[in-house]
Amino acid sequence: MLTWLYRRFMPERADRAALAPLWHRIVAIAREPGWYAKGGLADTVPGRFDAITLMMALVMLRLERDPVLVPASARLTELFVADMEGQLRESGLGDPTVGKQIGKLMSALAGRIGALRGGLSAADSQVLVDAVARNASLAETADPAVIAAELRVLAGQLDALSDADLLSGRIAR
Repeated sequence: MLTWLYRRFMPERADRAALAPLWHRIVAIAREPGWYAKGGLADTVPGRFDAITLMMALVMLRLERDPVLVPASARLTELFVADMEGQLRESGLGDPTVGKQIGKLMSALAGRIGALRGGLSAADSQVLVDAVARNASLAETADPAVIAAELRVLAGQLDALSDADLLSGRIAR
């Protein structure tokens, strides 16, 4: 009964809650040690943010290919913003600066979506490698080609998923 009332009077929140497993899976994939140990993403706060936005960008690119899934991309973005806002507040930022920081984080996400869109669609694989080098915090020993190859594999996995599996976060790795 309460679920029906919740969905009836707060449909956007219910839609957002339905995508929580996908958001949590994106974060889990971004935390996989291979991105840092094998690929060379910097194991720092900026590096982990970069990992999350790279994974988020891949999922957003998959969602944007189907007009039916566009509303889901908006709800997923809301989850991203809510999580980032919570992280910023937890780190001690107050109301006057949180909005500005969220704007910067959204800009970074949008930039990564554009960079990956171009890199994944380019015939030359070096385009994606260059996009990774420009859009990720890398350790000194990093090889952006390794990260680019893994992103390409993950993009293929996302493309192969049914909409239902994607939306519920059933992304195998």
